[in-house]
Amino acid sequence: MTSINRFPEEVCEKLGNYVYRLIDPRNGETFYVGKGKNNRVFDHAAGLPDPSEDDSQPIGTKLERIRAIKDAHLQVIHVIHRHEIPDHAIFEVEAALIDAYPGLTNIQGGHASTDRGPMNHIELTDKYCLPELSSPPEHRLILININKLEDRSNRQAIYNLVRFAWRISKPRAEKAEYVLAVVRGVVVGVFRPGKWMPATHENFPDIPYADGSEASRIGFVGEEASSEIWDLYVGPRGKRVTHPQLKHIQNPIRFWSCD
Repeated sequence: MTSINRFPEEVCEKLGNYVYRLIDPRNGETFYVGKGKNNRVFDHAAGLPDPSEDDSQPIGTKLERIRAIKDAHLQVIHVIHRHEIPDHAIFEVEAALIDAYPGLTNIQGGHASTDRGPMNHIELTDKYCLPELSSPPEHRLILININKLEDRSNRQAIYNLVRFAWRISKPRAEKAEYVLAVVRGVVVGVFRPGKWMPATHENFPDIPYADGSEASRIGFVGEEASSEIWDLYVGPRGKRVTHPQLKHIQNPIRFWSCD
């Protein structure tokens, strides 16, 4: 008799690629969305490592959640949302489900979420109707995604989000003349970095969440660009990033003319 915690071989052959959710039985909250084949969903719900994941990235939050569920003598609930997904579509299906459940423990957002993820009608209109960012640029630039921005008119909020904290090469970052803040493919701010430093509380005392947990990353202190530079890269309502090499898929950072 097949274990209820494994798919029989004939089912695995029928399922193909699938996308699933892991759910905390204590509160009904979805805490992870993943893709897999065969019995991956059962292995993941049991807290076994995923060979496709980068071991250098932190996964503590997800595993701690699974362990806490087990410590409560419960089992992770799982739901297969779609199966028999063609190879070319698996990332898009997974990304759509990730976008639908905020607050997940997934290390990365959905595939191309920053470029084609959830947007309201104003964001979509801006994405396709605003003026394009000119190419090639007149300066050495770093483009950084700050999709958590709530108010695009708040320049202080834009500055605080774009300057802290990033896994980025300090020598290469120091070559940039300006840092562009990007939201959903639209440049919303431009700043001149004065100094790049490790992302510690001592270096960034004015950022309340700089508690030292991001010490392996860096941030910068600087100033808002001049009105002339702001007009060049942002304009009245933002400028669209259309250059193919500058599209943000997973990595939130893009260098432009900094080599």
